[in-house]
Parts: sequence; C-alpha cells; structure tokens
Amino acid sequence: MKRVALKSVLLSTIMVLLSCDEPITVVTNYVHSDGSVTRHIEMRSSKNKFKVSDLQVPFDNTWTIKDTLIVGLKKDTTWIKTAEKLFRNIDEINLSYKSDSGANKGISRKAAFVKKFRWFNTIYRYSENIDKTMRYGYPVSDFLNKEELNYFYTPQTINDEKLKGADSLKYKAIADSVKNKTDRWSEKCVFSEWVGEFCDLIEARGGSDNLRDTFKLKEGEFVELLKKNQNKLDSLWKEGVILKEMIGEKNAKEFRSEADSAVNLMAKRVFPDFKDYSVKIIMPGKVIGTNGFIDETDQLLWPVKSDYFIAEPYEMWAESGVVNKWAWIVTGIFLIFVITGLVIRIVSKKGGR
Repeated sequence: MKRVALKSVLLSTIMVLLSCDEPITVVTNYVHSDGSVTRHIEMRSSKNKFKVSDLQVPFDNTWTIKDTLIVGLKKDTTWIKTAEKLFRNIDEINLSYKSDSGANKGISRKAAFVKKFRWFNTIYRYSENIDKTMRYGYPVSDFLNKEELNYFYTPQTINDEKLKGADSLKYKAIADSVKNKTDRWSEKCVFSEWVGEFCDLIEARGGSDNLRDTFKLKEGEFVELLKKNQNKLDSLWKEGVILKEMIGEKNAKEFRSEADSAVNLMAKRVFPDFKDYSVKIIMPGKVIGTNGFIDETDQLLWPVKSDYFIAEPYEMWAESGVVNKWAWIVTGIFLIFVITGLVIRIVSKKGGR
C-alpha cells in the first residue's frame, strides 16, 4: 500500500476549508402556522459562479429563480441569484437535502417542525439540524467556558462589531482565548479520531485489543509529540518513527497499513468537504425562545460552519407563540355565563326569603 503523507493530507484539506466560500449564501426560512415553509435563498458571487457543485444548499428548476447584478463604486461587480419555493411540509425540505448534489451533499442535514396547542396560545418550533461528522472527537464545550462558547458560535460580523466597541479589550481577550483553546481542541480531535479509526481497523482483523487503553492513558503525551515534530511530521511518519514512538516497533510494523488508512479516514471526518453559509428563520407570532443571534435587520441568524458540527450535532432552533384570540373570547363568554348564573341564583335565593 502506498505510504500516506500525514502532514500533506492535513494541509491539503485545510487549504480547501480556507478557500473562499463563494457564492456567499443566506437561506431564509419563512415558517407558516400550518407547517409549510417558504424558503428564500440569496447567493452572491464576484465571478457569476453558480455551478451546482459549488452551491451550499439544494434548489432546482422548480423554484422561482431570479438573476441580477450590482456594480459598485469601484466598478466591482456582484452577481446575485435568488431562488424561492413553498414547501408544503418539513418532509419536502428533508427530501431536498437527501437528494442534494451540491458542495455540501455529504453532510447530513434535516429540518423539524412542531406545533403545540395550549388553548390560550399555540407554540411553534422550527429547527435545522446537522449531524456530527466525527465518531471519536471531543465536544468543543469541553474546552471553552460559557462566555467563550457564546463568542465561538456568534456570527463573525457581530464579533467584529464587539471588537470595535467600548468593550474591545474584553472581547479581544476572549477572542485570543478562544483561538488558543480551539487550537488545542482541534489537535486533540485529530488525534482522538485517528486513534478511534486505527483501533477499529486493527481490532477488525483480530489485532491487539489493548492499544485503545494505551492511547487513552498517554493521549496528552502523544499529542505533544506530534506538535513537537510538526515541521518534520511527513518524513518521521513515512519512516515509521512517530508510530514506533506511540505503539512500539513490533506493532508499528504489523499495523502500518491500518495506521495509514486511519489517517485518511480521520481527515475526512475532522476536515469534511463543506462550504459555509448562513441560515435565517422567520417564525409565526412572537419569538419566545431561540439559540440564534439577532442580525442588523433584527432577524434570527445562524452561521453554518464545519467547526460547529464535526464533533457534536449542530441545531439551529426557534420557538414562537401565537395568541388564540378566539380561545380568550370563548373563555370570556363562558365566564360571563357562569358569573351571570351565579348572580341569578344568589338573587333568587335572597328574593325567596
């Protein structure tokens, strides 16, 4: 089997992730009280780049599509493609995700809608859910505190405003802390995922069954070993030095093929092919709960990035309530009848004395 270049696998995948995610896409879900959803997609590109393979979310010729362009003051051109469609129910949205052939087709996404009748009001809940890609990674919440988690999930535009505001020093410190801790999180996720895939492979062929425990006990030590040798990681991996340090010379020779295969599996799970976009949700009635953020147009906004769902599922949700006026009217009329009946009985009793 051809030897894998560990650092090359990681670097090439990271370069794909760092590439510009055009078109810049925003998906707005207008949720209706009957469970239907009008989806509006706006895609912006500087190069009129709207190939199906580049698109973050699925749509086809059954949508109402419109193309426009804007020429800026510096003669720069922005191409805008919008698409809109009414989905009769959540199942239709999920079917479109399953049949997606675009840039994010390998990512498992689904929507959900729940309607609860509570007499005086009706509660609606809409969510977009993305399954995690890793099998053995650590949740980022294991590394960040509550304030840092909020910063981590906040849209970049909002964080940029905070970094320019009155509390800029506070948020600069938070940003630096998040950067350092998520770097550590990424390192441990990479190693943990490789270990999990590697141990699965060798156990499947009847190999040693105690390596998993060995890795767990010395995880911190092995992560530091990889960091210390990151500048010459490729050559040390090809020569078997790194693997020998971790599992011993005998195991390193016996399970070299599995170790290389595990690197490729790990890279696909830790660095999935994914292009970022944003989601907005417009709910019926008044919003009473959400994990979203308010954008400059006072709408609920969620960024969708691979960091958010590689190690744990990512859910974007909003709940709203609508007052059932008819229920109040019916209840009021009922109370009037009850009170009137009681008054009549009291008056009748007094008149009969």
